[in-house]
Amino acid sequence: MKYSKYSTVIVGSGIAGLYAALKIEQQANLPDGILLITKSKLGESNSRYAQGGMVGVIKENTQDSTSSHISDTLKAGAGLSELNTVKFISENSDRVIKDLLNYGVEFDKDENGNWTYTLEAAHSVNRVLHSGGDATGRMIEQALCKSLLSNNNIDVYEQSLAVELLVNAKSECRGLIVFNDITKEYEIVYSPVVILATGGIGQLYKYTTNPAGATGDGIALAYRAGAILQDMEFIQFHPTALAIDNGENRFLISEAVRGEGAKLVDSDGVEFMYKYDERKELAPRDIVTRANFNEMRSNNTDCVYLNATCIDAKKIAERFPNISNKCLENGIDITKDFIPVAPAAHYFMGGIKTNIEGQSSLKGLFAIGEASSTGLHGGNRLASNSLLECVVCAYEVANFLKTENLNAPKQIDENIKNIIDEYSFDGEDSEIDVNSFKAELKDIMWSYLGILRDSKSISTGLEKINVLINKFNKTSKCASKSEYEFRNMLIVARLIAISALNRKESRGAHYRLDYPELSENPIHSCITKDEGELCFA
Repeated sequence: MKYSKYSTVIVGSGIAGLYAALKIEQQANLPDGILLITKSKLGESNSRYAQGGMVGVIKENTQDSTSSHISDTLKAGAGLSELNTVKFISENSDRVIKDLLNYGVEFDKDENGNWTYTLEAAHSVNRVLHSGGDATGRMIEQALCKSLLSNNNIDVYEQSLAVELLVNAKSECRGLIVFNDITKEYEIVYSPVVILATGGIGQLYKYTTNPAGATGDGIALAYRAGAILQDMEFIQFHPTALAIDNGENRFLISEAVRGEGAKLVDSDGVEFMYKYDERKELAPRDIVTRANFNEMRSNNTDCVYLNATCIDAKKIAERFPNISNKCLENGIDITKDFIPVAPAAHYFMGGIKTNIEGQSSLKGLFAIGEASSTGLHGGNRLASNSLLECVVCAYEVANFLKTENLNAPKQIDENIKNIIDEYSFDGEDSEIDVNSFKAELKDIMWSYLGILRDSKSISTGLEKINVLINKFNKTSKCASKSEYEFRNMLIVARLIAISALNRKESRGAHYRLDYPELSENPIHSCITKDEGELCFA
């Protein structure tokens, strides 16, 4: 088995991971260099699919203020957003976003050369920056990838999966084990810093806007290592995914389309959002999602419709070229036709409990981006806050590490030797075709742990997940990338079910039919492997 050492290892090649790598390389003393690991090709991530934009409280935008953004975020977070976290991220957005320009990132401008801002649901003013019209995530990621590939001090492993964290008896993370999906070989990587930037969990659900790689890998790794996880019951379902199945996910119809004036309607073109919230299409996502879901159930249909024909055709072409083209590929001209849409799993508010600098409960283990739970999003993420969190927390983890001793560990203890031994066995390990297992899990999560829940549905879902765990029966070493992904999906699915069962209230994206009211005391749910069960804190 190959061994190597690095001063910092970053797992994940989305915007959070890429920007962290660039900032750490720029600022920190790295005697052993940086390694970035991605289980697919560089740049393939959830970030790539972010259309609407990135929130920025920019000084030149005189209509906006940090106090306004903080207020909007706290309201959307349904009582679980942490004020200090929200305040820090909002107040640092101008500085960090302008720093992105140094890495080739560009945002759309008007004819006078000023940045343009759009409005999205639950925002009180236009503050969402965008790039390439409706391709913000892709444009930012491409710029950061270009900068990273030109940097000789950052090594990149593609088609490689982090499968285990090396944690010693003092609960210190000292590196990880990497599995190369092409060669089927393992490598032990020693490092004083491991940063998980592995994204979300959307692929646990039958319908999702997330790409194939969103299988909760980093969250499962952290749980297996003993880190504290937080708010695992909070999954945000986006209300408007294109209701056409063409592969592993559904195409997102950005909230920005509603921000520009599109209306939700039934098959007859009748608007319905007025029945659910006075803010109509610009209500928080959980409200709009449940409204769409309710209309679909009441009318026994597979979708509702988004009417964007009221938006000027020239504006649609300039602002939403990606969405327009995708719809045209499916025979829909959005300047003339209604767009069939339905809810889909989109974003995970829970994850590895961290502070602003990405520090987890284990020394040496950090998490940033969607894999983390900083307290910014609370129970219901405010639209386009996610990319902002990615870059601010990446910036801060780099700031933190520039004063740290980043020499790779020279010694390991018995705990780490035992972990390595589990992956050193060379005996035959027959590979399981897990595609049918994955499809079964996705159905379970959608049917029993989806938009509307109750004690019976959650308990049934948990029972079915446990049956799948017993059928799969692989708890550590697996034979393929697909098996490792499924192992991680099962872990995360079980934790979501346990957390959902224990939160006996409806808050934000977690809606229980048997507990429709808010509890008086908003509290975070936390869970660790060592405790084995959920606790509230």
